[in-house]
Amino acid sequence: MQASSTYSVVRDAWKDLKGSEIYGLQKQRMIEWRKSGATERVEYPTRIDRARELGYKSKSGFVIVRSRVRRGGSHRPKIMGGRRPRRMAYSKLTPKKSIQWIAEERAADKYPNMEVLNSYYVGEDGLYKYYEIILLDKSNPVISNDPKLSWILDPAQKGRVYRGLTSAGFKGRGLRTGRKGSAKSRPSIRANGRLRR
Repeated sequence: MQASSTYSVVRDAWKDLKGSEIYGLQKQRMIEWRKSGATERVEYPTRIDRARELGYKSKSGFVIVRSRVRRGGSHRPKIMGGRRPRRMAYSKLTPKKSIQWIAEERAADKYPNMEVLNSYYVGEDGLYKYYEIILLDKSNPVISNDPKLSWILDPAQKGRVYRGLTSAGFKGRGLRTGRKGSAKSRPSIRANGRLRR
């Protein structure tokens, strides 16, 4: 029987978090993370298997940031003037961006000299969701000299998270499908005149 790798053990534990050995540790993390700031730099990735899948390397120029975003949809204050109930429009409002995309943008705001590579889910409690964002330091020579990473220096990649070029951004723009069935999403929803008014 083939021995399991460290990454596969971590991956299996996260697939069934409540039934795994790390569930107690995860609950303790939630208590600590709630007390910490909304955007915190961390030394090591919480989910090393997921971070490596998304391009993380343990070398200079890579930064991991944990971002905290509120859960649930938006709920505007109730309109007190005269309206028909269905024209009030203050509940069931779904934001255009996913919570993960918002978390990536907040991390990019705090570290303006870096570019977002990708992000992954690390937990949630009753009030917040937590994501870890992988950032690349463009001015670091380790990044610029690595042929597998130097593409991030291209001017077209500047501010990529704000233009929906990360994985979470692609999903929010409806670009996860292939050519068939996505004609009205490419090159963008705006270009096809499909923005809701």
